[in-house]
Amino acid sequence: MQNQAGTTVVNNNNTKLNALKFIVLLGIVSLFADITYQGARSINGQYLALLGASATTVGIVAGLGELIGYSLRLISGYVSDKIGKYWAITLFGYTLNMLAVPALALAGRWEIAAVLIIIERIGKAIRTPARDAMLSHATKEIGRGKGFGLHEALDQIGAVLGPLIAAGVLYFKEGYRTSYAILLVPAIMAISVLLTARWLYPKPRNLEVSHPELQTKGFPKKFWIYLVAVALIAAGYADFPLIAYHFKKASAVPDIWIPAFYAVAMGVDAIAALLFGYLFDRKGISILIFASLLSLSFAPLVFFGGFSLALIGMVCWGIGMGAQESIMRAAIADMVPANRRGTGYGIFNTGYGVCWFLGSALMGVLYDFSLASLVAFSVVAQFASVPLLLLVRKNPE
Repeated sequence: MQNQAGTTVVNNNNTKLNALKFIVLLGIVSLFADITYQGARSINGQYLALLGASATTVGIVAGLGELIGYSLRLISGYVSDKIGKYWAITLFGYTLNMLAVPALALAGRWEIAAVLIIIERIGKAIRTPARDAMLSHATKEIGRGKGFGLHEALDQIGAVLGPLIAAGVLYFKEGYRTSYAILLVPAIMAISVLLTARWLYPKPRNLEVSHPELQTKGFPKKFWIYLVAVALIAAGYADFPLIAYHFKKASAVPDIWIPAFYAVAMGVDAIAALLFGYLFDRKGISILIFASLLSLSFAPLVFFGGFSLALIGMVCWGIGMGAQESIMRAAIADMVPANRRGTGYGIFNTGYGVCWFLGSALMGVLYDFSLASLVAFSVVAQFASVPLLLLVRKNPE
């Protein structure tokens, strides 16, 4: 029995080590991917304007890309579960996602650039549910929160570096086309590491030792309650372009500091993802409730405050983003059976993204009408999620 026990310990340790390696590999993929498309997103608006697009066109392209991107995740998640080709779908999505960015260097018209920007969003939509489903198998062994938190932290390192690289290129007056062309390097790195992960771990589901019992019926009640709660948080979360617009219009933050505020928020995002992920494995959904209550104060701080209060507000905004991108995804893995996680993540991402888009659009309208009404909507929408999260914590059937 001692030998058997010893073998079990070794096998469990090997499984946890392999799970950790897999998470780190996918985290590195996300790091390089975020350098690529976050670097591009930091200059897409200016580039479209340079090519002759109007402000209305820029807004429509950005909004449409996000809306299409999030809506397609529902289809992508369902298809990945239906055919079981998680790696193939992930690889195709990342390739589309990555190569569309450096291709922008060749765009000679704003219409071509707009199409490429939307294609980049479509690529992300295709690969995200399948990737998260594979990632969920590895997080079972080391902890859902820690696993998704580690992945998000690596992801956000890229989100900080990408805009800084693009800004550096522009600082040395090399131009927008050179910025996009340089982003080909991290794009190739992302695809290369992804192919390495595919070669080392062809069947990620094997990383999850104990498989949940397969279900053929619909998702549990708590999944839908949780989805509504997440949708409320998303609807009440102001997108950074609106925050940046306010900083400039109200002269609350000097132009040169606005990207720095965003970088601070992304850094806080990474730290919060790790911390909340660790706590989620011990306290469960209560940590998401705490994070939501903490982050909802961002709206009055960034929209009513001066420089110092706005900076504190961006820290709160980053805390909320860290929680949303880590423990929100982690919670889904235990609510959905293993063979339907692609669909589950597809529904989750679609609901989250559509409500984020609609909430951001409404807050844009409210901004022109009344700043107080914008802040009130943001705070109330996020706070309304708390009773629903408390219901999820009670684990209804």
